Amino acid sequence: MGLRSLLSNTPTAALFVDGPNVLRDEFDVDLDDVRDAADEAGRLVVTRLYLDEHAPSGLIQAAEARGYEVTITSGDVDVKLAVDATALLVEDPPDVFVIASRDTDFKPVVELANRRGVRTLAIAPGEHGRSDALRNAAQDAVVLDG
Repeated sequence: MGLRSLLSNTPTAALFVDGPNVLRDEFDVDLDDVRDAADEAGRLVVTRLYLDEHAPSGLIQAAEARGYEVTITSGDVDVKLAVDATALLVEDPPDVFVIASRDTDFKPVVELANRRGVRTLAIAPGEHGRSDALRNAAQDAVVLDG
């Protein structure tokens, strides 16, 4: 049953946001819009934003105020996000795995979720910022129009 609530038939969802690839000036993405898109897939039980050590403190504070668990990494954000997402999918999978990114590097994580029977949703920050490979690997896809 994983993260599904014993008291509810509402599917659970885990949102992982690749901050450096989504929160770029060129996309003008709002974290509330990302969360709202993920919330359509199920009740959010994990809402994580991954950033590098150069992230402005104002962004970190704004994300935390919006209910995101912020993970700052001094190394490659992609690696930390992929490892954390894989661990969740193996140990305590949600009903829906949601990845907000434009990076094809997350395709193997989406494929793992699919193999484990977890529904998948890819959120792209904009039409010109989407990854066709990620979109095609996921069962569902949403493009934010900024």
